[in-house]
Amino acid sequence: MPELPEVETTRRGIAPHIEGQTVQTVLLRDGRLRWPVLPDLPKILAGRRIQTVARRGKYLLLDTGDGTLLVHLGMSGSLRLVVSAAPVGKHDHMDIVFGHNTVLRFHDPRRFGAVLWVQGPVTEHPLLKHLGPEPLADGFDGKTLHALAKGRKMAVKSFIMDSRVVVGVGNIYANEALFRAGILPSRAVGKIALTRYQRLAASIREVLQQAIDRGGTTLRDFVNASGQPGYFQQQLSVYGRTGLPCVHCGQALTEIRLGNRSTVFCRACQR
Repeated sequence: MPELPEVETTRRGIAPHIEGQTVQTVLLRDGRLRWPVLPDLPKILAGRRIQTVARRGKYLLLDTGDGTLLVHLGMSGSLRLVVSAAPVGKHDHMDIVFGHNTVLRFHDPRRFGAVLWVQGPVTEHPLLKHLGPEPLADGFDGKTLHALAKGRKMAVKSFIMDSRVVVGVGNIYANEALFRAGILPSRAVGKIALTRYQRLAASIREVLQQAIDRGGTTLRDFVNASGQPGYFQQQLSVYGRTGLPCVHCGQALTEIRLGNRSTVFCRACQR
């Protein structure tokens, strides 16, 4: 599933090409996504100018000034820039056509993505209203995590994957951040000291930024706006390395299930 680094990579890839551009036409081939796409979306978008392309958590926000196109990539979706003559694939559900032979194409084999038209303050939309802080923004730190964890008993990995606590820390990045911070994924959040949360917050920021710099992580489906995979998987220390030697101590890495998600860690380096 595309997580924050993959969505931010997509945003950076498409923004320079469509910001300030006017939508000429919209080709909606199949609107059967997680929520049905408005049948009249082509009429709504035609003639509108994309002012900015922003991101909130794992959502892309294409702002036209009097409405926002809210896009989620789901499990397998991607937004790609193609030329108007590019062949159309089976799962290419929608094209937003701009001038200069530029087309923004929404592709989603599993149909768990979303393309929603929002009028009014987009931050008040039910999908965005209760999201936690952005991990790469000013103000996110160990004190924030420590305060939210007080008195709670849930596992720290599940805690940092909760979008109400902090947005965008998906399974891959939670595994990696906890390893870098030296914290056992199953540790109860209420029993972790402030100093360790400060290290964890720094590790979350570091992992996400490095993943963005490498174009995200491609394990199966993700490609960026140019159709290229991400390369952060080459730097993964624990995720997908069950049984292999720890990059720090050499002990075999262990895998368990937490919250029904694969969780890989080093019993020697994390406590």
